[in-house]
Amino acid sequence: MRIAVAGGTGVVGSLTVQAAREAGHDAVPLSRSHGVDLVTGRGLHAAMRDADAVIDASSITTLDGAKAVDFFTAATGNLLAAAQGAGAGHVVVLSIVGIDEVPYDYYAGKLAQERTLAASGAPSTILRATQFHEFAGQMFERAKIGPLHTAPTARVQPVAAREVAERLVELATGAPQGRARDLAGPREEQLADMVRAFARATGRRGWIPSLNVPTRQMRGMRAGGVLPGPDAQLGRQTFDEWLALL
Repeated sequence: MRIAVAGGTGVVGSLTVQAAREAGHDAVPLSRSHGVDLVTGRGLHAAMRDADAVIDASSITTLDGAKAVDFFTAATGNLLAAAQGAGAGHVVVLSIVGIDEVPYDYYAGKLAQERTLAASGAPSTILRATQFHEFAGQMFERAKIGPLHTAPTARVQPVAAREVAERLVELATGAPQGRARDLAGPREEQLADMVRAFARATGRRGWIPSLNVPTRQMRGMRAGGVLPGPDAQLGRQTFDEWLALL
């Protein structure tokens, strides 16, 4: 099976390409480094020729809601058009648990992506997943006051990016589901504890104070807005197990 993977060089996208190839599929990464621009559509139709399915694991680094909406609307529209042109029978989109519960500019982009997909009528599946284990390192780097690293408090249930990738491939090779069961890690964690554990595991020392970040996003996360529901599919690898492999 020929599977095109948008964002195929990112954290999840690269693992998705790897998982697809290990399962015996022909995986084609779609990224700027491979001559494809999702927003303009440059190189997209040629790269997706003869694709049987498309997995969209693309992302954008921005805290601007308008930019996030513009990116995901344009990229998803171009992917759908290219998928139709290629005769691909299934489009699978990776989304995030809680985007309709927690007010956050990036989440507005993901909601726009889901709506664009639904409005298209294309045979598709949306998989919402929780934050990845790598989220701890991202927050360690971002949550700083001057030179001081802080540990934001939040309730999360992190999942292994590799397990998300494997699930995306599994969905892409099956029948369209519309909205698949959410995918989450095996247990709830406190983000502040994760950030400190990541720092220690990577050789950082010093005081890392907990911080209740007063943004709408972090208030929503402290309230459990990004935790999975009771019907979610749970992954296997815990955060501690992932950390031990660093």
